[in-house]
Amino acid sequence: MSEPLLQISDLAVSYRTRSAPVVAVDGVDLVVHSGETVALVGESGSGKSTTAHAVVRLLAGNAQIERGTIRFASQALEGASERELRNVRGAQIGLVPQDPAVSLNPVKRVGEQVAEVLRLHSLSTRKQAALRAVEVLDRAGLPDAATRARQYPHELSGGMRQRVLIAMAIAADPKLIIADEPTSALDVTVQKVILDHLQHLVAESGAAVLLVTHDLAVAADRADRIVVMSEGKVVETGPTAALMSDPQHEYTRRLLASAPSLQSPRPVRTLPREDSAAVEHPLLDVQDLVKEFPLPRTAAGPSSVRAVDGVNFVIHRAETLALVGESGSGKSTTGRLVLRLADPTAGRIQFDGTDITRSGHAATRQLRRRAQLIYQNPYASLDPRFTVAETIEEPLRVFRIGDKASRRTNARELLDKVALPSAMLERRPAELSGGQRQRVAIARALALSPDLVVCDEPVSALDVSVQAQVLDLLVQLQADTGVAYLFISHDLAVVRQLAHRVAVMRNGRIVETGTTEQIFNEPQHEYTRELLAAIPGQAVAEGVQS
Repeated sequence: MSEPLLQISDLAVSYRTRSAPVVAVDGVDLVVHSGETVALVGESGSGKSTTAHAVVRLLAGNAQIERGTIRFASQALEGASERELRNVRGAQIGLVPQDPAVSLNPVKRVGEQVAEVLRLHSLSTRKQAALRAVEVLDRAGLPDAATRARQYPHELSGGMRQRVLIAMAIAADPKLIIADEPTSALDVTVQKVILDHLQHLVAESGAAVLLVTHDLAVAADRADRIVVMSEGKVVETGPTAALMSDPQHEYTRRLLASAPSLQSPRPVRTLPREDSAAVEHPLLDVQDLVKEFPLPRTAAGPSSVRAVDGVNFVIHRAETLALVGESGSGKSTTGRLVLRLADPTAGRIQFDGTDITRSGHAATRQLRRRAQLIYQNPYASLDPRFTVAETIEEPLRVFRIGDKASRRTNARELLDKVALPSAMLERRPAELSGGQRQRVAIARALALSPDLVVCDEPVSALDVSVQAQVLDLLVQLQADTGVAYLFISHDLAVVRQLAHRVAVMRNGRIVETGTTEQIFNEPQHEYTRELLAAIPGQAVAEGVQS
């Protein structure tokens, strides 16, 4: 085999903390050849992102490479100067970060940010850069790229922002693309488009991809080889087919057993329906809901987009309704309208028999007590100044529940339920991985024992084993307390594990609703069939289950 494009040998990276240094990567060896896709798989905190970021020396300020070598195209990067690294980053190695909320400039239009990459590497003149930026955004799968290029990041959905980051990474046609969880925020159909594009790029240009992911199904579908990391070390590596069919390490076998898309659906608890009043008076009743947003003014005059268009659904107590669809279909907007975090343009929302469509401050405050939100993005949803304990205790303090000691006890118990050690109570978000932050956010949402929780992609940032724990937790809490969930997700494999009913959204409308079994086994709408066909790992799942 030819000389590797990327070769990492005995890499060790540590982070300085207030107590003591933490070793995040310890003796990692990794090679990637031109034209090859290598998946780096492991749980949150396993060291996979640190390993990937060490290649281009984009580590946090408290990180230090202790030992090891990193060679890219025969050039040593572990000790390269900042000037040398600037010639490598973007031009030869493209990086797709995990979190678009903190990676995009909020005061620049997204087209300008892509154009800046082209100008920085002298790939386009200032006059041509704007047009080329639209072309690159289109290649990355952003719909109506010319219009989106004129928008700011906050005006785009999470999936759209992620596609902007991918466009920035591929703009200079690099030799190596480091993709750090590039599709964790994307629905399955767009995920397929993006990963198909990366594969096409590899086939066309001979570029390589280092795919960092917690999704074993994606790794199984896309990678030539898989490298499994745990606690900063590589525990197993090998060709994808061999590793998936016959994993040698116990940790790899545990990851396979936890992946929802590689397993048969769990039996969902049957809802009791003896009480006719519960059927006639649902907890949440949404009727003809509409939400319009203005678009940037054009020569033709002002215009708007109807993000939610005549949506109807009900949720009963102790029931989980999953709202699925592509990025930008209106799922998250619907969830925000239900919680009165945004005002509807038209329609009606009833919560426990009370019309809350235009509720005042007092009624909205009461709604906050009984209905909570788990955000999609743990990087933006946690206050960086608060410790984990303060974050979880905040809702209890606001509503004056318990005293200081009982609130701390509740925080400790909730942390245990979401699979985090109590030692993390005094840490701040900056000291946690993305998956750990999301678990803290889930614990915070559950602190008030709400009647309804709107779960907006609550497990998309979690590795599969913790994802399974959190789904088990949500199911158990529902059985114990009767809490209802509006579960917003692009991951149909996850939806199948806990939803009683599924509503499929497209372009602001619900195109199909039914029980989970009906939607997955007898889909009626063509769009639903497209979503199901795009679930990754289906071929592998058949082999794993057999």
